[in-house]
Amino acid sequence: MTRLFRKRLSYRLTRDTVLLAMLLGLILNLVQVALEFFNARESMENEIQALIEISHSPASQIAYNIDVRLAEELLDGLLRHPATIDARIIDNDGHTMAAASQSSPTSPYRWISDALFGANRTFSDELRVRQLADLPLGTLNVTIDTYHYGLLFLQRAGYTLLSGFFKSLILTVALLGIFYFVLTRPMMNVINALSRVQADSPEKVRVPIPVNHEDDEIGTMVGIINQHLQTLDSSLAQLRHAESAMKNYSSQLEREVDDRTREISEKNEALQRGNHALVKAKEDAVRRARSRANFLASMSHEIRTPLNGVLGMLGLALEGDLDPEQRNRLEIALNAGQSLLGLLNDILDISKVEAGKLSLENIPFSARGLIEECATLHAQQARRKNIDLFTDIDRELPEMVLGDPTRTRQILNNLLSNAIKFTENGSVKIRAGRVGGNIKIEVIDTGIGMSRESLHRIFSPFSQAGSDTTRLYGGTGLGLTLCRQLVERMHGQILVDSDVGHGTHFTVTLPLPIYEQAVPITEPAVVPEEEHAPIPALDILLVEDNQVNQLVASSLLRKLGHHVDLAENGKRALQALTNKNYDIVLMDCQMPVMDGYEATRRIRENPDWQALPVVAVTANVMQGDREDCLASGMNDYITKPYNRDELKAVIARWAPGSPVGQEST
Repeated sequence: MTRLFRKRLSYRLTRDTVLLAMLLGLILNLVQVALEFFNARESMENEIQALIEISHSPASQIAYNIDVRLAEELLDGLLRHPATIDARIIDNDGHTMAAASQSSPTSPYRWISDALFGANRTFSDELRVRQLADLPLGTLNVTIDTYHYGLLFLQRAGYTLLSGFFKSLILTVALLGIFYFVLTRPMMNVINALSRVQADSPEKVRVPIPVNHEDDEIGTMVGIINQHLQTLDSSLAQLRHAESAMKNYSSQLEREVDDRTREISEKNEALQRGNHALVKAKEDAVRRARSRANFLASMSHEIRTPLNGVLGMLGLALEGDLDPEQRNRLEIALNAGQSLLGLLNDILDISKVEAGKLSLENIPFSARGLIEECATLHAQQARRKNIDLFTDIDRELPEMVLGDPTRTRQILNNLLSNAIKFTENGSVKIRAGRVGGNIKIEVIDTGIGMSRESLHRIFSPFSQAGSDTTRLYGGTGLGLTLCRQLVERMHGQILVDSDVGHGTHFTVTLPLPIYEQAVPITEPAVVPEEEHAPIPALDILLVEDNQVNQLVASSLLRKLGHHVDLAENGKRALQALTNKNYDIVLMDCQMPVMDGYEATRRIRENPDWQALPVVAVTANVMQGDREDCLASGMNDYITKPYNRDELKAVIARWAPGSPVGQEST
């Protein structure tokens, strides 16, 4: 908690201002003390010289008359000065005519005075009378103890430093109060309001604008946040409407199948008619399933398009020159948008699994490398919570196995993310090995754990161990649901064992056969080289109907050093290609007037454009989208939101002169 407080802008601003004020105050006080030191030394010199000048005339008369009694009275008078410790009159022969002395005072602070002024000083004055100016009569020697003047100086210096400290303290309190009321309290009110935003219902909260901050940066930030919440309100309403429609479709389909089955059992004599009804019901089910998939893809596009625009614009804004406060606000908004995008992707993945439209790859990959990569990815998250993250990989684990690395990584990342999120202290451990021909991966944490009753519902969609868990740690409960569905789709098994307060133990068993080929796969390395090779400035045609996406993509491409022309639909793209030669075309798939598929087919019909690289850009993420793009003649496929690294990689892949680009020609 203390570390989080020290990272706040208000704390750092107050700390730096107070430290600077105290430093300046200390310097000024030291300067004043130094001046007082020199004044004290000068005052000491002047005072003793004045004392000697007063005593000069009577001492000279005493030496001339050799009056010892008067000499003793004069010297006793000199000893009355608090600094005088010895006074004597010496004649011309060096003999002491009269002397008087007293001991020096003692004090625990005397060593400071001695270090600054010296322990004592002796002043001498040559004695003469006015009538016999050329006749020396002897000397008056006065020895003083400097502690009298040193004590006065130390008292004044202590008062100066003490008063300076209290002034700095008062300034500190004043600054703390000002920063608290002007900056910290309004910001904390905004943060507290944002912390009440639930991931499953962000539209129910609006952040109030702090009093007296309606027209400043805090008020502007709150206004932007409320605008984003309003946008989320609309998007989530559409998503819920889509979910409701899909549930209605499923219920209606189930009722129709039940009706057909009951008709078959009741009317055996009408077998032919019953079979016909069954076939018709099956056709209706397939048609409805396709309609649901198309509807889900359409809703995905409609929701992701404005969200991609928001994320893209925030990304562009973060690349500009911003002060730390502005950058912090934009990063908060970007993280919130990315969380929403992740939630949407989880929902779509679950829908694809339930609809049987999730295809799995069966390619060789390194299980050890994948586990270490996931551990490295979550190491920073664990360090932020002071949690130890360990890996224990069996040496007998095969180097290469056959399966779907993307989905395996998705399963492990979800389990690691949950383990770290629900562990406040202790450790998270990943253990992997091969058991009975299967890959066994275990994720063990020392977190809050779960009750036996909670274990039965954690794999259900939108469910967690309890309402307290959701309130304290957030989340939608989709991650473990997706893990279970992916594991089952891969014909594996996922088990969980947990006790409240004693951590959780997940065990995933996946049937991943060993890849027997001994030659290591090095093609990706040849490609982390193509991406690092310098890319010359290219002429790129961006075909995109959404103005926000046009701005985001064109800005990213220009920052990569390329020349960009815009076309808002496929028809305008064909016209642009007839007027100018382009190196690459970035083609949106869904556009008015003429979509990207039709535009690409017409491009391929022209012999002059056969070798022109056309890269599909779409917000759809359902199975079949990539195949549709490639079938229309497109060379490659990327999904929105526009990403700088992804754009750079696909341009490097299809730029003239690259190995892939040369093969296409």
